[in-house]
Amino acid sequence: DISEIARAAKGAGYKYICITDHSRSSAIANGLSPKRLAQQIKENRKLNEQLKGITVLAGTEVDILADGSLDFDNKLLAELDFVIAAIHSGLASSREKVTTRTLKAMDNPYVHCIAHPTGRLIGQREPMDIDIVAVIKHAAQTHTALEVNANPWRLDLKDTHCRMAIEAQVKLVIGTDAHSISGLGLMGFGVATAGRGWVTKADVLNTFSAAKIKSWAKSKLKA
Repeated sequence: DISEIARAAKGAGYKYICITDHSRSSAIANGLSPKRLAQQIKENRKLNEQLKGITVLAGTEVDILADGSLDFDNKLLAELDFVIAAIHSGLASSREKVTTRTLKAMDNPYVHCIAHPTGRLIGQREPMDIDIVAVIKHAAQTHTALEVNANPWRLDLKDTHCRMAIEAQVKLVIGTDAHSISGLGLMGFGVATAGRGWVTKADVLNTFSAAKIKSWAKSKLKA
């Protein structure tokens, strides 16, 4: 329940949260259909009229499909405050394929961030054979942020990649990867990883106010 998550986040000192459920291609994660996402956007807006002291941003973690296109169309993505895109399938594909998919997703004016860019699961799955230098360079060129995923099994971007990103003037987003209220407590792992990469507050989008994040996201349309 989004209202419960919002209240828990407020209790933890957050001024806003962004709800980024998976899209329909992530069936394992009960991904949302376009209809369900549209409904969630309406619910978020209604919730913001009722909640005091915390804002709920409407978002998604949309799947990057095999050809680099996205699981939702731009008309629906345009309704959202913040759009995260990620690869969840074909992780063992060639370096050229996974890199091209990611770069193409960043070309979309409604994609604001790439989640867990290397796809690693520590101790369980090797990272994709992705050209992280090309990804960081393209992120800088397309006004796209990269995620530092705070899930202790991910920590993706890792610290050395964080350093490379900020040196290229790429903004980062530290995400909890929370799939329940208890997941909100993972933020510290992401903050520690970013800190090891010499990341400062000014480099991290979600240290901004909700209004500033929204305007940063919208500015990609003009970039």
